[in-house]
Amino acid sequence: MLFKNADRIILNGTTATLRQKRHDALEMLSAGIDAVDPYRVVKQRLHGCHLEVDAESIDFSTFDHVYVVGFGKASVGMARALLDTLPITHGSIITNDSSATLNHPSLDVHVGSHPLPTQENIRATEKLLSLLYKCTDHDGVIVLISGGGSSLLCKPRVSLSDLQLTTKLLLLSGATIQEMNTVRKHISYVKGGQMVQQTKAVVFSLIISDIVGDPLDAIASGPTTPDPTTYADAKTVLETYALWKKIPTRVRTVITDGIAARLPETPKPDDPIFSKVFNYLIANNTLACNAIEKKAKELGYQPTIVTTSLTGEARKMGAYLIDKAQHSLMKDHAVFISGGETTVQVTGKGKGGRNQELVLGSLEHITNSEMVIASCGTDGVDGNSPAAGAIADSQTLVRAKQKKLSPNNFLQKNNSYEFFSRLKDTLITGPTGTNVMDLQIILR
Repeated sequence: MLFKNADRIILNGTTATLRQKRHDALEMLSAGIDAVDPYRVVKQRLHGCHLEVDAESIDFSTFDHVYVVGFGKASVGMARALLDTLPITHGSIITNDSSATLNHPSLDVHVGSHPLPTQENIRATEKLLSLLYKCTDHDGVIVLISGGGSSLLCKPRVSLSDLQLTTKLLLLSGATIQEMNTVRKHISYVKGGQMVQQTKAVVFSLIISDIVGDPLDAIASGPTTPDPTTYADAKTVLETYALWKKIPTRVRTVITDGIAARLPETPKPDDPIFSKVFNYLIANNTLACNAIEKKAKELGYQPTIVTTSLTGEARKMGAYLIDKAQHSLMKDHAVFISGGETTVQVTGKGKGGRNQELVLGSLEHITNSEMVIASCGTDGVDGNSPAAGAIADSQTLVRAKQKKLSPNNFLQKNNSYEFFSRLKDTLITGPTGTNVMDLQIILR
């Protein structure tokens, strides 16, 4: 099973019924994450030298050379599938997984950092761009894009320290990923469609979505797609979250110069550069939720997908989902599935993330029931903790009180990881090599 501490999690159920539900919840989450395995979703679309996607078949044997570049949490797995099938001339991949390797003499793997970029991210991006520069219009480039790419693909218009501080302020503000990326696009030379300006090759992007609604221009800050946002939009985001006066002076200067047209805007849909660019979505949260639904049926449950676009404050969304489940007409062996990406406004100094906060916020609402709730980040990392998420049932609050643990105290400190760690109910996977946001399961 995907979860390294599965046995402990299951044994924490205080009745046979709860132990079975905990087991089944882990099986379902595993099925969902397996369905968006990056190697699998790319490999199944390759047939000889042909890539078949969106009812199209692309014959890569017609190009003089085929290059591959990638950035994001799923980039290595995606690249591995290409190497198994296509004649790749050269490639450059940027990942945040230090254990990731590729056995190919002409494909380089660079390890950067996430979510805050470092100098290594910048160096790796320069190497990737140097490969794109040398391509001709008779070459094809496959770009592998996935969550985490906004940090890993990094060529800023400001200093690294200014970029790091701006990114950190945005992460702590409660801004959505679309809002964060609106700012990041406009202090970058490669985001917001600007990367394709660096090559003459025909570009084919394979994209795994980590954003609600799958907006291609926002995933990894849309380096190969037209950008509908502007410098003015970036300033609005910063003002909305009271960050305009907190960000570094140079960041304000770049955005102000952009608004005044002293800097070029990011390329828009009518830019002729996109006539040679083809973007394909190959995996998303819906694919994972559908796999959970299928597994639930195999296990004898009646599943319902509530939503694949869950947003809102994490600690409130757990109660929202529980309420939806409690008021459903379904009664016997019901499973409620959801996915998306909630937000956390960080005010405390604890460890945790949106998945653990979501479950922690639901505890008082599942007492005196036979419910089990779990929430898991598909990338295996939840916030600043080593856990992917957490699981709880109707007896979790009772167990917490026995240990003198107050959910509200831990919520106030954004310390959800410590709460569930003491109960041994964190979900531990390690990096999964993929990212399609979060998954939630409620068994009633």
